[in-house]
Amino acid sequence: MKLGLLAIFLFITSLSLSQEKLGKPFITGSVNLTIGINEDYKLFNDFNDVLFEDAPVFNDNSFLVPAAVFLRAGFGYEFKKRVAISFNAGFDYHWNYAISAFPTYGALKFNIRSSSFVEMSYGKMWRPSPKYSDGSYYGFGIGTQFRSDTGKNTILRLDFHSKGIYGFENNRIDSISFGFGFSFF
Repeated sequence: MKLGLLAIFLFITSLSLSQEKLGKPFITGSVNLTIGINEDYKLFNDFNDVLFEDAPVFNDNSFLVPAAVFLRAGFGYEFKKRVAISFNAGFDYHWNYAISAFPTYGALKFNIRSSSFVEMSYGKMWRPSPKYSDGSYYGFGIGTQFRSDTGKNTILRLDFHSKGIYGFENNRIDSISFGFGFSFF
């Protein structure tokens, strides 16, 4: 009996090692920035600043101002360079509302071509402050991944984020962000 089990184990092991690998694990991270419209903007302020002063890119008179920053890190598994599943955690800070949040979520990424992808995310958002309760996290993104032979890849992405914050106006914060990231295979 033991010899039969050993033979079956060795047979399965040799089959699994001789077949083509289905995928590989990876580590990923990204930084996203959301740009918002300045509520205190006055028409033609940017034009006057450019003509008469050396205005910084973002100031109190700019039409667009940074609204939020999102830091993400995760790990996952890619199947045949087509589909990837990952588990992620992050830190979000919204300047306009002085809100911090810690999203944890799962993501499903589908590669359209060898470099372009679509990604959907769903998870839980944790709030460190008792002012607002914990909520849900949803995300949808598109992007491109520049692959290298060394396994270090650069990612550019455009993401839509929806954070459910009960007690907040409309019980959520929606934002669109531009991101820069990496992945290591």
